[in-house]
Amino acid sequence: MTAGVAIVGASGYTGAELFRLLANHPKIKIVGAYGMKNTGRDVSEIHPHLHGIVDLKIEEIDCEKICKTADLVFTATPHGVAMKLVPELLKGNSKVIDLSADYRFDEVKTFERYYTKHESPHLKGVYGLPELYREKIKISNLVANPGCFPTAVILSLAPLVKEGLIDLDHIILDAKTGTSGAGATLTESTHHPVAGANVAAYAATTHRHTPEINQELSKLAGREVRVHFTPHLLPLIRGILSTAHVFLKKSMEKTELLKIYREFYGGEPFVRVRKELPQINYVVGSNYCDIGLEPEAEGGRVVVVAVIDNLVKGASGQAVQNMNLMLGFDETEGLRGPALRP
Repeated sequence: MTAGVAIVGASGYTGAELFRLLANHPKIKIVGAYGMKNTGRDVSEIHPHLHGIVDLKIEEIDCEKICKTADLVFTATPHGVAMKLVPELLKGNSKVIDLSADYRFDEVKTFERYYTKHESPHLKGVYGLPELYREKIKISNLVANPGCFPTAVILSLAPLVKEGLIDLDHIILDAKTGTSGAGATLTESTHHPVAGANVAAYAATTHRHTPEINQELSKLAGREVRVHFTPHLLPLIRGILSTAHVFLKKSMEKTELLKIYREFYGGEPFVRVRKELPQINYVVGSNYCDIGLEPEAEGGRVVVVAVIDNLVKGASGQAVQNMNLMLGFDETEGLRGPALRP
């Protein structure tokens, strides 16, 4: 069985990454590339690394046309765009994976507080974190791909939160990301002469991924959780390193904690629990999330570090993982490659 997939938002980094990953997927045919800009131009003109690999032109978005050939559509669009398209795509019987925030929130008012007014609030997507929602993803027609920071943070803390081992009122999150997380559009803060030899905190208490993290950790805990999250921009292209500072309810050895993590993620194809604290170059270019931890000798604090590639497990790779589940393929198909190191 071969499935046809279309990519809406073909000009951006996540669109490019979808093309890269899907080009070698044995059960997928890319049947369309669509966007709001660069229409009429070759995909390989916008993304020269795809020359000779993806032979498609970027077309204007036409939901009716897309649904005639696409079993599944990726909407790799800016926040607020997919909500206008997804209702029509679903009516045309295409499954949809949305890489924006448009369908990540259980409560529309939460989305509207941090983003914009929602135009299709009646539609509800399954939160696309396979490690937590695999069975729901398999039967869903609309999956909301998680944000990059939430992917790393939620996976890093899920075992401790689910088992009720930490103080849920004092979760401190310090996360660092590369510049590709800001997207392909040039901004002052990600311009290389500014970012190339610099480290900067941003949206220190107001980042819009915070409510997404709160929502999912609250579900795991069975009560409200409010984390304290601050991101930082590093002079890297790819990668996220999340450092969580949490406080145990009772003293535990590192071996006990690692056992809990390994049991929680036993059999998970893309989560690797490590003895040491992982580094970004363990995962760049891959769909892995590596997690390590270090308990404090005194005081009950545990430092949990998680690393992902923000464009792969943090975006397009996770989207392909979700696609595999939705279409009944092996979950790891097209995603088995190791990281690029050094």
